[in-house]
Amino acid sequence: MTAMNRFLCNFYCMLFLAFAIRTAVGQSPAPGPAGPPNVTAALEKGGQFSTLIRLMQGSQLTSQIDGQLNDTNNGITIFAPSDSAFAALPPGTLNSLNQQQKSSLIQFHIIPSYIGRSQFQTVSNPLRTQAGDSGPYAYPINITTSGGTVNISTGVDNTTVSGTVHDDGQLIVYQIDKVLLPMGLFGTKPPAPAPAPAQSKKKKSSAVTARPPSVDASGDMGLRENVVMALVGAAVGVLWL
Repeated sequence: MTAMNRFLCNFYCMLFLAFAIRTAVGQSPAPGPAGPPNVTAALEKGGQFSTLIRLMQGSQLTSQIDGQLNDTNNGITIFAPSDSAFAALPPGTLNSLNQQQKSSLIQFHIIPSYIGRSQFQTVSNPLRTQAGDSGPYAYPINITTSGGTVNISTGVDNTTVSGTVHDDGQLIVYQIDKVLLPMGLFGTKPPAPAPAPAQSKKKKSSAVTARPPSVDASGDMGLRENVVMALVGAAVGVLWL
């Protein structure tokens, strides 16, 4: 093979190799869309929510929240207490709750809709949470704003939003520095009203009519006859004298 032939052979091989590489690169799949929202990953990104993550996983709320994010377009808002917020609770607070109550406590920190920071000014109080009933002695939460501060009140304690941990337009996580304590678990309920006294039934008084003793007519006549006989006997006795 002459030098020219070798040159042409190498040239065409390199040209074919470059074309093949370019074709392979051009046909590589485009990067797929971002994965579904994941609440655990969002909280782990914050780096100080290990207690909240543990409680959510223990109550199987992480899978429930992820399912809601994937099945609806309403979004979810989470008020996430930091580890220091849980550590500030009175000793034994969490241990005094059963599993259902712990689940209700965590769901009390979750709003089943996306609420951006600017939307807090127009929310209707009391705001309904995942815990359910927002009655005065159940799970009410009230949010007010003052300037740039977002205040949260439960009727038992108060706190403010200290920052945004995660926001993807569907899931938004706000950091709070106190655990929200619901009235339904930690509030003092008013004493139950005393039952109304039972109305006594008045007995109907039956009037008793006194009846005079009956007079035996035959007995009265016998008495009179005895008196007359005694008088007659006395008179006869006087005559004999």
